[in-house]
Amino acid sequence: MDLLSKLCLFFLKAGALSFGGGYAILHMLQSELVYRNGWITARDFADVVAIAEMTPGPIAVNASTFVGYRLLGPFAAILTTVCIVAIPFVIALAVSIGYQKVRDSRFMKQALSGIRPAVVGLIAAAGCGIADVSFSDTASVGIFLLSTYLLFRSRMHPIVVMLLSGAAGIVLYAVVL
Repeated sequence: MDLLSKLCLFFLKAGALSFGGGYAILHMLQSELVYRNGWITARDFADVVAIAEMTPGPIAVNASTFVGYRLLGPFAAILTTVCIVAIPFVIALAVSIGYQKVRDSRFMKQALSGIRPAVVGLIAAAGCGIADVSFSDTASVGIFLLSTYLLFRSRMHPIVVMLLSGAAGIVLYAVVL
């Protein structure tokens, strides 16, 4: 099977398993793209997440587009994007039709009560994997701590924090270090 077919099958699977949103499947994306298949490096994955976070749209969709483009060009970018959204689109359509009937059911509430903490765990696992390659020195840890403070304590808008962090990276890595 050629690389394009493998990428399309992978992103179809990733889309089908993306319950909880893009952040919830970051760990799976990292495991498959970096460690299992070696399609991109851990550093590339951290860059994919950073770029996908800075661009409008769902992070998993942006990541699939970036990976498709990076590996095989614009046509692959389009196909990987379609693949990651195809199954969730069909599922969302079906769920939206039936959800009104089951939304107040005890079973649905119990299921969602179990899924929510698992999603937090999936996001944390992905964060730990990205942190492993992102915290390469004291400056990167400092940027992390400052951005965390700005997001949680000062309630600064995430876009402003991303821009300030990018500027800090330019100053620290291009000028100072």
